[in-house]
Amino acid sequence: MGNYEIVYYSKPNGREPLREFLESLSPKLSSEAFSDLATLQEMGPELRMPHSRHIRKGIFELRIQADGDNVRAFYFFYQRGSIVVTHGFLKKTRKTPLREIERAFRYKHDWEKRHNA
Repeated sequence: MGNYEIVYYSKPNGREPLREFLESLSPKLSSEAFSDLATLQEMGPELRMPHSRHIRKGIFELRIQADGDNVRAFYFFYQRGSIVVTHGFLKKTRKTPLREIERAFRYKHDWEKRHNA
């Protein structure tokens, strides 16, 4: 375990989907999300269920809960000690929607393309 760097994915236009999403949440849910991000920063790949789950091919979801609401934030590990957080959504169904997983893969691919040059 160590201290990892949390990096917010930014689109080419500079917008940060996860930061914008977290700012739209209720204060309690936002506070819980930032607390869980701090735990992820501290534990990195050692963070497991029920807080984190590997989705597939290097994409993970941070599982955030408060007041009966379920929030998911996607992330991936990049280079040594960096965790890139991509975006989040309010989970309303039992399964994680495929479109959200696909968005995480698009953001990961975009990030790697722009940062591996």
